[in-house]
Amino acid sequence: MSLDGTYDDANVFALILAGKIPSTKIYEDDTTFAFLDIMPQTRGHALVISKWSKARNLLEIEDEALAQVMATTKKVATAIRKALDPDGIQIAQFNGAPAGQTIFHLHVHILPRWEGDPRGFAAHGHGAPVDVGELQALADEIRAQL
Repeated sequence: MSLDGTYDDANVFALILAGKIPSTKIYEDDTTFAFLDIMPQTRGHALVISKWSKARNLLEIEDEALAQVMATTKKVATAIRKALDPDGIQIAQFNGAPAGQTIFHLHVHILPRWEGDPRGFAAHGHGAPVDVGELQALADEIRAQL
């Protein structure tokens, strides 16, 4: 069952944290890291992860790490709101493959939403890849609001 298992140090988020895979950073502190999704469901779709917890999902994460991730989620969501002026912001977190989790390192999605957006609520993990230059420009807009 995907809710149980051993943390894989080669998962994509662990590799991002190790500097082995590039990412478009929005925010980083001693305990958390926030970056733009490379296959976004919406413009400004960001992810927040713990830098030290080896939790695969919400059921495994330490209370302290969860508090740190959620504080960063609020900080980044506030910056996204200021930068992009969405009509709403969806905060999502998936636990186990049947629930839609595809990377087994606890992470929180921040998805700005706009009325009438034709992408609506696309299935998790089904966004189209975005140009790295576009992501960097968008990250600059968001970082300016932190």
